[in-house]
Amino acid sequence: MTVLDTRALNRATLARQLLLDRADLPVLDAVAHLCGLQAQEPQEPFIGLWSRLSAFAPAQLGDLLTGRHVVRTHLMRRTVHLLTADDVLAWRGRHDAMLRQRVLGTYRRELEGVDLEELAAAGRAVMADGEPRSMPELARAVAGRWPGPGPRPLGEMLVAALIPMVQLPPRGLWRTKGGVRNVPLATWLGREPAPPAPNGAGTGRPVPGVPDASDPGVPDASGPGLPDASDPVGEALVRRYLAAFGPAASADLRAWCGLAGLPRAVAAVREELVSFRDERGRELLDLPDAPRPDPGTPAPVRFLPAFDNAILGYQDRGRIIDDAHRGLSVAGERVVLVDGRVAATWKAADGTVTVFPLRRFSRAERTAVGEEGEALAAFLSDGESRRAEIGPEHG
Repeated sequence: MTVLDTRALNRATLARQLLLDRADLPVLDAVAHLCGLQAQEPQEPFIGLWSRLSAFAPAQLGDLLTGRHVVRTHLMRRTVHLLTADDVLAWRGRHDAMLRQRVLGTYRRELEGVDLEELAAAGRAVMADGEPRSMPELARAVAGRWPGPGPRPLGEMLVAALIPMVQLPPRGLWRTKGGVRNVPLATWLGREPAPPAPNGAGTGRPVPGVPDASDPGVPDASGPGLPDASDPVGEALVRRYLAAFGPAASADLRAWCGLAGLPRAVAAVREELVSFRDERGRELLDLPDAPRPDPGTPAPVRFLPAFDNAILGYQDRGRIIDDAHRGLSVAGERVVLVDGRVAATWKAADGTVTVFPLRRFSRAERTAVGEEGEALAAFLSDGESRRAEIGPEHG
């Protein structure tokens, strides 16, 4: 079996993530290809799309949000993502059980004894009037029936798990500040999310005779012999993930979406896929015709936003960030890719983009970082500034 070294995986990731060459794609198509963008910081997706698209204007994304073609909602890993309307309607039911379990992982003690189906029904009754509400407002509206847990556990369970919700604009619009106001997904889009598969495959709940990927005894890559139980949404997620992130191991897939129970989906599509190994010996799966550029392909400097899925979308992030700097990826630091790898962090203030190297740059690297930083400064300031500077190295 062919072994792909770290550089080969890096170039494949850059190509799939539209970071090797800026793509000439409509914004909606780019959001769909990337399987959404992590978006708990409302302005960050604009930077992520600017770094990936050849002619991106912030108004294009704003129009998609107000036009209800893309939405902000809790999904993968229970984090806020910016997704196409079609994708969230298709995928939300498959994530239901994971979202509940992740909220319970934080608030199990507080929510002990609360019937979640009753809580969901009460929350839906409150939201039936179509009025947008903040999480605290919704929690207070049902707290009389469940006074024990407190508003935060009730609110998070309702908004992030029990009721598919959308965060309404102006939240997420360019240079616009707005608090989080939620309405049900079905109210905003006029369509109900696809229900979980009736046999349990779409819910993440255990299915008799099918191994659960959350069990440490279940291997990362699924093999033959799994019972025949359909998981069409899981299969679609496997294909879409590999198109945007492959080649990748099953553990990487789970790290991206947060779902357990995907061995059945992987097993169902294995005959469509090709296999490799990484230098650790893990099996990597991929779509046969997906781009895997020559490892020697030059990689341009790219500025990434906080929490970019090009980094967070893997269990093993060594293809793009050194282990010594892995903590940056979950600390909300914006990073700079030099030769395809995280080599600096960056900040923007008062019209100036400042880069803080994680290693010494060559003269050519300093020039390339400075030029891309100037272009980013112009984007962030609507052309009023092109100031970029390289600060001291991280201590």
